[in-house]
Amino acid sequence: MYTQGLQEAPPKAASAVEDSERMARFQARIDAEEKIEPKDWMPEAYRQTLIRQISQHAHSEIVGMLPEGHWISRAPSLLRKSILIAKVQDEGGHGAYLYSAAETLGIARSELIAQLLSGRAKYSSIFNYPTPTWADVAAIGWLVDGAAIMNQIPLCRCSYGPYARAMVRVCKEESFHQRQGYHAMLSLARGTPAQQRLAQNALNRWWWPALMMFGPPDTASQHTALSVRWKIKRFTNDELRQKFVDFTVPQALFLGLTVPDAQLRQAEDGHYQTGPLDWSEFNAVLKGNGPCNAERIAERREAHAAGAWVREAAIAHAAKRAARAVA
Repeated sequence: MYTQGLQEAPPKAASAVEDSERMARFQARIDAEEKIEPKDWMPEAYRQTLIRQISQHAHSEIVGMLPEGHWISRAPSLLRKSILIAKVQDEGGHGAYLYSAAETLGIARSELIAQLLSGRAKYSSIFNYPTPTWADVAAIGWLVDGAAIMNQIPLCRCSYGPYARAMVRVCKEESFHQRQGYHAMLSLARGTPAQQRLAQNALNRWWWPALMMFGPPDTASQHTALSVRWKIKRFTNDELRQKFVDFTVPQALFLGLTVPDAQLRQAEDGHYQTGPLDWSEFNAVLKGNGPCNAERIAERREAHAAGAWVREAAIAHAAKRAARAVA
């Protein structure tokens, strides 16, 4: 490093013993439920794991605006329209919170967005499915946001401070989203026979993708064990999936709908057991071969290009303010 013409010796590489000691102190802080903050020492693998998870989460919020956004102009009532507008706006805010949290780990938001637009970044596979009817919007609120809450509430206790704090507000708003979705589904389920069929068909379409939202089974997950050890996650994929099934099946029964799983049964311990999930479908969607993968990325690219003038104006305004401050 060079500063003002003075040359400093490069920092000595830490020895294996020093690395081991730092890692032990870091794990002790995790075990003691201390929050890790941006300026604290952390293993590079911890930082990269957080960047991967938080960025995927942020991308999912942004792409997740699209399936429902198409229905804003076609909502069945002014009330439903206003609720959906508020919800889509919330999702954009969630993405902003999460990009900000990721930036504290030393990666630029522009780089994260470039990864999304290029197709290199992953986001939740659930948002690559179509929404052909209004009932699909209701099912997303009930099932997809319900699964999100199940996954995200434990993240409020994530070991990384900025992520945990961002999730507090996100979870409060996601709770509203889930309630509005369930209310819309209830209205359909209590409606005409045609509306009941719409509700059942939407449940049929979204049930299995919602279960796969939690990620691959623990035996096939590359990241779960380490994320749980570092308390980035508090539960494994399979544990969260089971919580969601136990919570959601009684809701479906109350609605008078049939869960599309011929092997679904309630075990003696009270937990519901599902049939096998089609992980080949999940992997295909992740690889970009889902029903709407190309459509979603194309829409995000179009929106990003259309918003270029806003970003340029904001940068120019900030530069003008900075120049005034210096003067």
